[in-house]
Amino acid sequence: MEVNTVKSALFKGSILLLLILTLTGCTLPGLSGTSKDTIKIGSLTQSESELMAEMLSIMIERETDANTSLVTKLGSSIVQHQGMKRGDIDISSTRYTGTDISGALGMDPIKDPEKALEVVTREFDNRFNQTWAETYGFANSYSIAVTQKFAEENNIETISDLKPYADDLRFGVNNAWVNREGDGYDGFKKTYFDFGDVFPMNLGLVYQAAASGNMDAVLAYSTDGRIKEFKLKVLEDDKQFFPPYDASPVINNETLEKYPEISEITKRLSGQISTEEMQELNYKMDVERKNPKKIAEQFLEKNNYFENTGKGGD
Repeated sequence: MEVNTVKSALFKGSILLLLILTLTGCTLPGLSGTSKDTIKIGSLTQSESELMAEMLSIMIERETDANTSLVTKLGSSIVQHQGMKRGDIDISSTRYTGTDISGALGMDPIKDPEKALEVVTREFDNRFNQTWAETYGFANSYSIAVTQKFAEENNIETISDLKPYADDLRFGVNNAWVNREGDGYDGFKKTYFDFGDVFPMNLGLVYQAAASGNMDAVLAYSTDGRIKEFKLKVLEDDKQFFPPYDASPVINNETLEKYPEISEITKRLSGQISTEEMQELNYKMDVERKNPKKIAEQFLEKNNYFENTGKGGD
C-alpha cells in the first residue's frame, strides 16, 4: 500500500509540474525544439520564386540557429508586400524592381536598372523598415522572342532587327499586356514598330504557338523555362523600352537585426545567378518536373554555397 501511495504521489507531482510548465510557457530540456525561432519566407507562384525561397531556406538553416518555414504560391508582389507589413512573412524570396516601383511605391517607371535598384533600396528602408538586398543577377523581364531558326536565318539579335520583317509577322502576346499602360503594346509601337497581326492569348500558349509556327514572334518572360523547351531566342531590348525587373530578396530589418548572418548570405548570392541560369533552373522544375528543394540543393552544392565569392566577407 505504501509503495502504491508513493507512486500515486509521484504521478500527481509530475502532472502538476507539466501543468505549471505549460501555463508559464516553459519547456522541459530536450522535449521541444521551440527554442529556435522560425523565419517565414514567402514566394510567388512563379517557379523561380519558389526555387529562391528554397535556396534561402537551406542557407539560413545551414548558417544560423533559426528554423525556416516556406509560405508559397502567393499571388503577387503586392500580396507579398502586405504579408511582410503584417508580419506574416519575414522575407520575400523574389521582388522585382519594375514591379514594386509602380506597385508598392506607386512611382513612375524607371528605365535605368541601377537607378531603379537605388530607388527601391532607399524607399523600402525609409517607408517600410525593410532591406531590399542586392540583385541575384537575373531579371524576369518582358521580352520579345522568336525561334532560334528564324533568328539564325535572318541574323536577328535585337528587337530593332525585326523591324524590316514586322509587317509580315504574327505576334502572340499575353492578354493583359495588349492594353497595359506605359510598357504595354501602345508604348512598344511608339518606341519600336507595329507588327502585322497581333494575337492576344493565354501566356501558357504563346511559347508553343511560336514553336509550332503559328506565331512568328511572341511576348515572353526572360527567365521562363519554356524558352529553352521550345528553342526560342530572347531578343535584346536595344532601346530599353521595358523597365528593369531585376530580382532581389527583401528582408524585414527586425529579422536582420536578430540574424545578421542573413545579410552575408544575400551578399554571397548577389550577382551569382544569371538570367540564362535561372531559365535553366526553371526548366528543370517546370518541364522536367523536378523537386524544387532538390534543384536548389544541387545548385548550391555545385557552387559550394557561394562561399568563395568574396562578397560575404569583411
